[in-house]
Amino acid sequence: MNKYENITKELPELQGILLDAIQSEFLEIKSVEKTCEKYIGACEEVPELKEAYFVVYSKYIKKSDHRYEKFIFLNEKGKEVCNVSGQEMELYGLLGECMNLELSKEYEANHTDE
Repeated sequence: MNKYENITKELPELQGILLDAIQSEFLEIKSVEKTCEKYIGACEEVPELKEAYFVVYSKYIKKSDHRYEKFIFLNEKGKEVCNVSGQEMELYGLLGECMNLELSKEYEANHTDE
């Protein structure tokens, strides 16, 4: 069962391995809040982040272990622009919903009671 109905249309340059991991909910995708101060500050440290529109990360890693995680930042077409370790930055306050991605009907039907 795929989580998102239109992810390949919206993010045509997304790597297959990331696509599979997102669709199977092993990894999560969120949009980057480009107007928040945390993002603006992070761009000074990692200039490639200016091209980032989405971030892929694991929702299963405990907060105490985030420093060991890698965050994969994607451009508006799903191409990887950079990856940053959890030791270099935190995602809290930097994430928004992916308004352009639609949940599949099958996924919604199986997750209505959550």
